[in-house]
Amino acid sequence: MTVSSVVSGLIPYGPPEPCWATLVFAHGAGAGQRHPFIVQAAEALASQGIAVTTFDFPYMAAGRRLPDRLPQLIETFAEAVGAVHAAHPSLPVFVAGKSMGGRVATHLAADPPPGLPALAGVIALGYPLTPPTARRPVDRVSHLQRLTRPLLVVQGTRDAFGSAEQVQDILGAACHGPVTVVAVPEADHGFAVPARGRVTQQASTRDWQAALVAWMRAHTGAAASLQ
Repeated sequence: MTVSSVVSGLIPYGPPEPCWATLVFAHGAGAGQRHPFIVQAAEALASQGIAVTTFDFPYMAAGRRLPDRLPQLIETFAEAVGAVHAAHPSLPVFVAGKSMGGRVATHLAADPPPGLPALAGVIALGYPLTPPTARRPVDRVSHLQRLTRPLLVVQGTRDAFGSAEQVQDILGAACHGPVTVVAVPEADHGFAVPARGRVTQQASTRDWQAALVAWMRAHTGAAASLQ
């Protein structure tokens, strides 16, 4: 896989052949691609026939805590997509991210740089609609008016950055293209559910990941059967 100087450390999660889609998966603001959440999700999705690739944004690779500015985040994401598409040119390309990574994915798709492969869809895991520590209003939705690609948002009902219901109302009204919101009952921003809740952590994770795979299949024309 050819990697430019802008992005390094791509980690591919190769599925059993044949694979039917590629997914470029970005991390959140506070933890990189080796965080257990990213690794577990990437492995689970790869087991369903998806060629998943993760990467680190430059600040994370350099060991800095403060995220890069949005233009650099978008540039890095685009470089990762280009490298993955070069390795799998015949497969549909999806972009995804956890929290900040998902927001950057929507910016990438809303204002694609020249040369970016056509995207089959965008996936945000825990969209950071309203940071709970923000001291002033933040705009996380106006760029969605330029987003024409299908968007899937997987959101916990207890997410402090915006509940699934809030995301459905606000993003649904803001997006130019189709939006699907999968609500994860009782889950917080990290998709953790209470230990004594109505559903186990394992079942909750399995359910939202199955919904994600089904959505991707529906947007590739692939067979809808899940393993």
